[in-house]
Amino acid sequence: MTLPLLKICRGFTLASLSACLITNMLAAPALAQTSYPMLMSLKPVAIQVGTTSECEVQSRYTMLGAYQVFVSGNGIQAEVVPPEAPKDPPKPGEKPKELTKLKVKFTVTADALPGVREFRLATPNGASTVGQLVVVRDPVIVESADNNTADKAQAVTLPATLCGTIEKVEDFDFYKFTATAGESISFHVRCQRLQDKIHDLQVHADPILFLRDTKGGVLAMSDNTFFADPFLTHTFEQAGEYLLELRDVRYHGNVHWEYCIEANSRPYVTGAFPTAVKAGIETPVELSGVFLPEPKGTMKIPAGTPNGSRFLPLTLGNQVSNPVPFFVTDLPIFIEPATDNNSPMTAPTVEVPQVISGRVESEADLDCYSFVAKKGEKFTFEILARRLASNLDSFIRILNDKGQPLREDDDGRFGRLTSADTFLEGWEAPADGTFTVEVRDVHLRGGPGYDYVLQITRTVPYFELQLDTDKSLLTPGMSAAIFARVVRKHGFTGEVQLHVNGLPPGVTATCGRILGGKGQDGCIVLTAAADAGMLASELYVHGTATHPQGEGQPPLQLSTPATPFQEYYSPGGGRGHYPVESHVVSVGPPSDLLSIKLSDTEIRLKPGESKQITVTLERSKDVNHNVTLDMLYKHLDSVYANSLPEGVTIDGNQSKTLLTGSTSEGLITLKADKTAPPVDRQVGVVMANFAINFVMKATYASPAVFVTVEKAE
Repeated sequence: MTLPLLKICRGFTLASLSACLITNMLAAPALAQTSYPMLMSLKPVAIQVGTTSECEVQSRYTMLGAYQVFVSGNGIQAEVVPPEAPKDPPKPGEKPKELTKLKVKFTVTADALPGVREFRLATPNGASTVGQLVVVRDPVIVESADNNTADKAQAVTLPATLCGTIEKVEDFDFYKFTATAGESISFHVRCQRLQDKIHDLQVHADPILFLRDTKGGVLAMSDNTFFADPFLTHTFEQAGEYLLELRDVRYHGNVHWEYCIEANSRPYVTGAFPTAVKAGIETPVELSGVFLPEPKGTMKIPAGTPNGSRFLPLTLGNQVSNPVPFFVTDLPIFIEPATDNNSPMTAPTVEVPQVISGRVESEADLDCYSFVAKKGEKFTFEILARRLASNLDSFIRILNDKGQPLREDDDGRFGRLTSADTFLEGWEAPADGTFTVEVRDVHLRGGPGYDYVLQITRTVPYFELQLDTDKSLLTPGMSAAIFARVVRKHGFTGEVQLHVNGLPPGVTATCGRILGGKGQDGCIVLTAAADAGMLASELYVHGTATHPQGEGQPPLQLSTPATPFQEYYSPGGGRGHYPVESHVVSVGPPSDLLSIKLSDTEIRLKPGESKQITVTLERSKDVNHNVTLDMLYKHLDSVYANSLPEGVTIDGNQSKTLLTGSTSEGLITLKADKTAPPVDRQVGVVMANFAINFVMKATYASPAVFVTVEKAE
């Protein structure tokens, strides 16, 4: 679980940009052959709290006309710095040159929470992909032009955050600093972890960090601490100068492999016990980490804080630590006792539901907890450890009253990502009795920083909701489609109604539903008014449903927020997904298509019957590129969303979906199978796709299409 995204942004008006650029940009339609910007890097990637800094955003595809910046979390405002007017401005009607470097001014409040934030830009070509920004406490020092050898090491004063790029093959970055005798300093690298959400960065960095004396001798080294990122601490025996060296462990490089190294002597907490806490209640905690003035502290999460993972700094003596992960819950909390619980015979018995806060104190340590179950009862066991920055790679076993294993699980899947945290859903008790859940590290490691939360609940029907994309581009009078996919869990088979919040002025939504049974996908059709201006807004989609319970019980009311997934490309054009904080809709200027008109938007089908939809495109002047029509959301040959009713398909032999050259009329024929179940007004949409390159396309959408399948006679 993550912190909710709060929009703290300030739009920059087009009027403040170069009049020459804007006049020429809007003189002709924005063409689909120009993609939305893919943010590749931010230089420098870190910003100090309480300061205002200008950073350079680098992108693939143009950011020309960027007018608004979105940043996740509280405490940051951002605005586009107007680019300089070109020396050779484009002539009227001529396409402007691409703008792939742009300055953004970030203003960070003094109390902004340190850590990684998402940001993105709104442009006439749509919202960009997300970039990554790190909020830090110490002054930011940017890598010098030539610090690639020890004799040219860049002199810096600590504490500081060192920002640079592993920019080329065999790139070495050296920094020189002084330390006093007995001084302790930590060096925390963020590099590889900043790259997961970068859309088209197909190979990631693998940094390695060395601490050397001025003669080149290695005093300490760190490779993989936080995933591939190093974390190194050292206490200097002698005063003097020292060198810090960073490179890729494979000697690879990339102009977009940004890093920041937070170098300071503040307390760094790697774990807190207990990790599970209740909001509004002061909780004593035992801490693990480095440079801790004392091993204990107190934590009080503000009353009213929503349940889930929260990262909050601790005040330790007269210093403030890094943000420390906690899990806020309103379920009963059980804290692992100090007594032996290494076997079923010594396991404490816990009630269900229960949140257990534990830690694997030493190598080969086993933590056991017993619970009572009746035959047929189903339980869910979820470990939160790696997602709370713990070192634990959890592994659980379910044992019977004789200590015999009944089930074991390792890595869990959350949404579309696999985590080292274990997630065992729907385990069914084979008989009445007492059972034990055993927790350990899969590699039998343990010690400080191996804290965990184990949540045990009875399994209930529910659903997950995923948005296939994180951005929608509209043009005046045109529509766009958002597809949502349901993942049904534990007996839930029902229908899911979609809802959307956060629509910008001039934009309306037709919210469809995901049909029960075999239905997986639903559609929301956004439509911009004909006079809609250029604007952008963050949208939040959720789904609601009911699930029948036992006789005499009211239906279970279910509501689930949708997780937006940003696509990313892997070598060969493969398409993957990574969760991001929000979906952004933007309205741009008129583009390749000015309208999509359908002969009918109310399609009624009897089982075995076919109906044709004539599709008429209004192209912009001189736009004669090929267009493909579809009602399914596809990438290459794979279908990623299909909101048509069960049993309804597109009859390809009776359709005309490829419109070549300046052709503007096509045909889609829908056919209902003879066994198609009845459905009333299921929302669909006709999409017109322009190819941008091998893997990308620009998609325009029709108004909503309502498909009804009548009962068989």
